[in-house]
Amino acid sequence: MPRKFPSESLIHHLAVIDDPRMDRTKEHLLIDILMIAVCAMLCGAESFVEFEQFGNAKFEFLRGLLELPNGIPSHDTFRRVFCLLDPKQFSECFRHWTEGLRRAFSKEIVAIDGKTLRRSHDRANGKEAIHMVSAWARENSLVLGQIKVDDKSNEITAIPELLRVLNLKGCIVTIDAMGCQKQIASEISAAQADYVLALKGNQTTMHEEVQEFMEAAHAAGFPEIAHDFLEVIERGHGRSETRRYWVCDDIAWLTQYSQWKGLRSAAMVESIREIQGKVTTERRFYISSLAANARQVARAVRGHWSVENNLHWSLDVSFAEDQCRARAGYSPENLAVLRHIAVNILKADKSKKLSIKTKQKCASWDHPYLLKLLQI
Repeated sequence: MPRKFPSESLIHHLAVIDDPRMDRTKEHLLIDILMIAVCAMLCGAESFVEFEQFGNAKFEFLRGLLELPNGIPSHDTFRRVFCLLDPKQFSECFRHWTEGLRRAFSKEIVAIDGKTLRRSHDRANGKEAIHMVSAWARENSLVLGQIKVDDKSNEITAIPELLRVLNLKGCIVTIDAMGCQKQIASEISAAQADYVLALKGNQTTMHEEVQEFMEAAHAAGFPEIAHDFLEVIERGHGRSETRRYWVCDDIAWLTQYSQWKGLRSAAMVESIREIQGKVTTERRFYISSLAANARQVARAVRGHWSVENNLHWSLDVSFAEDQCRARAGYSPENLAVLRHIAVNILKADKSKKLSIKTKQKCASWDHPYLLKLLQI
């Protein structure tokens, strides 16, 4: 008899997904296949073959959770299901489940960033590696959602689609220079959120205007120019870094000011790093819908890097995402969602103050702990 799980737990969200297989080919329940894959990934499995091996090794445990009318599916069955499964529906179920985990934070930082699944290419069939754009909620340490960039497109068209399906009200959305676009600013404003967008050469005119104004004002000491300033100094591990933030909301002079929905301020960030006596200085520029609040902008700018440090790094180190060779059908993007499910579960668990990798090992050794994770 399968174990009953809380109504808000993952298994109930996955149970509504449509089975893409023909009835005559079904020997295993879809929910059993999906939940074995989730369990396997929580325990460190990385491929369809390893899903099968995990299932066989943990058969007695899994039999207490699932129906398993014909035992453990083969690796070919796992491969076929993940090739055929509708990634949009899978992602939608993921988002609904994640919203149940999410806690309310004032002005939460949501970083939008892309990552290429490097081994998902299929050169023999002219298929490039797929690129996924994800939304990472810094304070919650959760992936809120993801979307695959179309083969003949880029992040600029994918980001608005992702923004439209997320609950961003009251958040601060951060995006690197690729996402510094008028439409994206409008989408964020329409979601009742704020934005901090990096400026580079893709917005040549605005970048040049902001850089020229902020550097001239800085050189002159910001005479009679309303602004806010913050300096942060960090030392440790043989290095020192000083970060200075200047934020100004007197920007109506910008040529394209009226074309950017919600635009209120511009910022200059200066980073001075000293490592083993070598000093480097870098200046970066941003536009924002926030008022001239240097502390708030600093929090957003620094918070954006958490998507690299806490999500992308974990996907590569703990889940070997860049080594995954799944290429057929929808399997690359469906496995990306599966990895995000595992990341969210392991991040949401606060019972063990351990790394993701160590939690995976604990889940594989300790059945009660794995069962606890499945009920998150």
